[in-house]
Amino acid sequence: MPKDSKKYAILLSLLCSSLFVSLIAQDRHPSYSEVTSLDSTTSKDSVTLLSNKPITLLDSISKDSLQSDSLGVDSLANDSVSPKKKKAGLTSVVDYKANDSIVFTHGNEVYMYGKGVVQFDGMELNADQIEMNMDSSLVYAVGRPDSVGDIVGRPVFKDKSGEYESETMNYNFKTKKGYITNIVTQQGEGYLTGGQTKKMENDEFYMKSGRYTTCDNHDHPHFYLQLTQAKVRPKKNIVTGPAYMVLADVPLPLAIPFGFFPFTEKYSSGIIVPTFGDELARGFYLRDGGYYFAINDYIDLALTGEIYTKGSWGINARSAYIKRYKYSGNFDLSFITTITGDKGLPDYSKMKNFKIAWTHTQDTKNNPNMSLSASVNFTTSGYTRNDLNSYYNSNSFTENTKSSTVNMTYRIPNSSWSFSATANITQRTQDSTLNVSFPNLTVSMGQIYPFKRKSVVGNERWYEKIQMSYSGRFQNSILTKQDQILKSNLIKDWRNGMYHNIPISATFNVFKYLNLTASFNFTDRMYTNKVMREWDTQQSKIVQDTTYGFYNVFNYYGSLSADTKLYGFYKPWKIFGDKVQAIRHIFTPSISFSAAPDFSSPRYGFWKTLSYVNERGETVTEKYSPFSNGIFGTVSQGKQGTVSFSVSNNLEMKVKSDRDSTGVRKISLIENLSANMSYNMAADSMKWSNLNTSILIKLTKGFNLQMSATWDTYTYQLDSYGNPVRVNKPRWTVGKGLGRLSSTGTSFSYTFNNDTFKKKDKKKNDNKQPQPQPNTLPPDPNEEPEDDTASEESDTQFGADGYAIWEVPWSLSINYSVNYGYGSFNKKKMEYNGRFTQNLSFSGNINFTKNWSFNFSASYDFDAKKIAYMNCNITRDLHCWSMSASFVPVGPYKSYNFHISVKSSLLQDLKYDKRGNSYSRLDWY
Repeated sequence: MPKDSKKYAILLSLLCSSLFVSLIAQDRHPSYSEVTSLDSTTSKDSVTLLSNKPITLLDSISKDSLQSDSLGVDSLANDSVSPKKKKAGLTSVVDYKANDSIVFTHGNEVYMYGKGVVQFDGMELNADQIEMNMDSSLVYAVGRPDSVGDIVGRPVFKDKSGEYESETMNYNFKTKKGYITNIVTQQGEGYLTGGQTKKMENDEFYMKSGRYTTCDNHDHPHFYLQLTQAKVRPKKNIVTGPAYMVLADVPLPLAIPFGFFPFTEKYSSGIIVPTFGDELARGFYLRDGGYYFAINDYIDLALTGEIYTKGSWGINARSAYIKRYKYSGNFDLSFITTITGDKGLPDYSKMKNFKIAWTHTQDTKNNPNMSLSASVNFTTSGYTRNDLNSYYNSNSFTENTKSSTVNMTYRIPNSSWSFSATANITQRTQDSTLNVSFPNLTVSMGQIYPFKRKSVVGNERWYEKIQMSYSGRFQNSILTKQDQILKSNLIKDWRNGMYHNIPISATFNVFKYLNLTASFNFTDRMYTNKVMREWDTQQSKIVQDTTYGFYNVFNYYGSLSADTKLYGFYKPWKIFGDKVQAIRHIFTPSISFSAAPDFSSPRYGFWKTLSYVNERGETVTEKYSPFSNGIFGTVSQGKQGTVSFSVSNNLEMKVKSDRDSTGVRKISLIENLSANMSYNMAADSMKWSNLNTSILIKLTKGFNLQMSATWDTYTYQLDSYGNPVRVNKPRWTVGKGLGRLSSTGTSFSYTFNNDTFKKKDKKKNDNKQPQPQPNTLPPDPNEEPEDDTASEESDTQFGADGYAIWEVPWSLSINYSVNYGYGSFNKKKMEYNGRFTQNLSFSGNINFTKNWSFNFSASYDFDAKKIAYMNCNITRDLHCWSMSASFVPVGPYKSYNFHISVKSSLLQDLKYDKRGNSYSRLDWY
C-alpha cells in the first residue's frame, strides 16, 4: 500500500474512533452538547459536564466570571496535542449525601437526587437535585417539580456570610465564586430577592434586576424597590444604582438615582431623614430631621429640628440612658418659635415656647439607703397649642395641670432617721400659673419607744408602751405667673419657713375589750417675717407692713380615745330556707376627747387685734394673725375641748356554695357604713360640727359603689346686708331634723366587652364534658393568596358545627361622676338650693377584622350639653405597611392626621403624612 494511502487510513481510523467515542458520550448524556462553558476564557464549544441547560452570564460581570482553571478540562483540540495539566487539589474534604440516590460516572461526576447536601470548608449547599464534578470542583444545584408541578427543594446555600435561597446555583469550591438566579436572602430587616447574581470570593454579590423589600412575603411582596444594579456586602450594606418603587405589582413614578441600605448588629450613629409636609398657617415644612449620636452602650442622643417656609422653626434633643442594676432614664428638651400671619398685619404673632421632660429611676439594688427619682414634665403655656405632635395626643390637650417632682432620699443604716430633698413645680396651663416649691428638706425619725428596756424581765410596764416620732420640714415656695418667676425676689416674694412635729402616744387595753389611747402632739412653725396691719386714717384703709426677724408659732394639744368592737349574729328562720346560713354585723363605736388652750390670747402673741372706725362711722374690731400668710399657716383661735363620736358598721352574709353542697361562701352586703360628729365644749357658739357619713358597697367583683356625704347641722339667716350667715341655732332645735345634706358625690367606672353579655350556665360542674376545640382549616396549597385579606381568611376558626366563629373584639369604658352641693340661696325657705355637677367620659375600641382597628375617647359637658372633646383613631395593618388616621372632630382643637409608612425601622422614612390642625380653620360638619 502506498505511504500516502497508509496515512489516509490511519487518519480515517482516528476520525472513526473519535466519532464512536462521541456517539457513546451522547448516548450516555444526550444533551451535553447544549452546555455553554461558565469560564469566559474557555472556547464556547468546550464541555463542562455539569448541566443540561445553557447558562448566560451578566454582560457587566462577564470579566469576573468563574476562572478557567476551575473547569479541569481544556478544549478538545488542545487535548489532542498536549497532555492534560495537573490542577491543585482541594484543601478540605467534600462531604455529600442524598436521601434518594447518588449516581457516579467514569468522569468523576456525581448526581444526587432527593434532598442532597454538600458540605465543604464551612460551606453547605442543600437542594433536591445536585450535580457535582470532582475534577473541576464545580457544583450545580436546582429544585425539582413535584406531582402538581410546584418546584420543591430549591437550593439553599449557607456560609459565614449568611443563608441564600435561589432557583439555580452554580458554585466553584476552589475560587468560592458562584452564579445564582432568583436569589432569596435576608439582609438586615429586609429581603433581597430575584435577579441574576454573581457571588465573589470575598462574599460580596453583584446583582442585576433584583428587588429589596421588608415584606416577609418575599415570593409576592406587597411592595419592593426594583434595583437595576446593586452591590451587596452581607451583614454590612447594599449599594444600588437607579431604583424605583413597585407597589402591588404596579411601578410607581417614585425613583432614586442611587440608594444605600446599611446593616449592623449594633446601633450606630446616622442621619435622621426629615418629614415633608404642609400646613396652612405655617407653610411647607421639614420636621423631625437631624442626626442620631450613638455615644456608647449606655447613652444616646438624637438632635432634630423643624423649619417652616413662613418663618417658624424649632429644635429638639432627646436622649435615653441606662446602666444595668444602677439607674435608667431619659430626657427631652424642645424649643419652638411659632410665627403666624403676615408681619405688619393685625393677625401677626410670634411666640416662643419650650419643653423640659426628664424621668429618672434608680434600681433599689444599687443603694438601698439612698434613692434618686425624677418625673419632670414642664412646658410653657403655649407649647401644647403650637406643637404638631400634641394635636393627636389626647392626654396633652385635656391635661390642664402638669406637675414635676425630683426627690432624693437618704436613710441612715441601722437607724430610724432619714433625710430627703424635694423640688416640686405645678403649673396650670390655662392661665400660666406656677406653684414652685424648691428646695424642700425633710428630716424624719420613725417610731421609737424611748422608755423600753433593752433587757426585758417580767411583764411589759405601762411607760414602755409610750412611742414617739419626729418630722421636720424646711420649705421655700412661690405662687406666681410664668413670665414673672425670674423677676421675683427671693426674700420678699418667696414664702419660706420650718415646721416641726412631735407626736407622742401610748395604747393600753382596759377591761379586756376596750382599747384606750392617749396622745400628745406638739407643732412648731418658724418664720423669718410677719405681716402687721394698721388703719391708715388718711387713705381710710388698712395697710400692711412686713417685719423681718425670727418668729416661733407653736401649738399643742392632748387627746384620749377609746374604741371597741361588737359582734352580732343572726340566723334566718328555717321557713325561709337554708340558703342563707348566717348574717354577721360588726359594730365599731369610738369616742375621743381632745383639749387645747386658746392660742389666740394676747399672752402668746400669735393673734393681734385691730380696731378702726370705718367710713360709716362704726367702730370695727377684728382679730388677725401676722402669720396667716406663712407657708405652714398659723394656729387656730379659741379653746379646744372637743368630744368626737364615730361609728362604723360592716355587714356580711354566709350562703351555701353552688359548686359544693357542703361548702359556704361569704358575701359582703355593706363593706363599711360610718358616721362621725363632734361637740366642742369650750367654744362660745357653733359647738356642733357637721355630720359626716360614708358608705362602701361591693356590688360585683371589681366594681364598688362608694359615696360620702356631709350634713349641715345649723340654720341660716340674713345679715344687715342681705347676705346669708350661719347662726347658732342647731336644726333640731327648730324642727328641721338632725341635718341637711350639703354635699355628696360618687363616681364609678365600668368596662363592657365581648364577655359582658355572654350567658353563663350556672349548672356547670367539674364532670361536664369539654367542648370540642375550635379548629383552623389549613389553606389550600394550590391557591396562592392575592393579598393579606386572603391570608386573614386562612386564620378563620371553625366550630364543631362547621360554621365559622365570628367574633369582633370590642370594649367600651365609661367613667361617670356626680356631685351635689350648695348653690344659690333661697330667701323664702332660708335654705340653700341644691346643685348637681356631672362629668362623663368614655373611651372604646373595636377590631372589625384582624387588621382593622378603631378607638376613641371623649368627654361630655353637661352644662353646655355637648361633647367637650373627642379624639378618634383608625388603624389598618397592611402586613408590611401600617396606616393610621386620627382626627379631633369637635372642640377648639379640631385637627386631623393621616399617616402611612413601612413598618421596618430601616425604611421608616418611606412614608406619607397629611396633617391639619386648628390653625387651618377647618370646618367639620
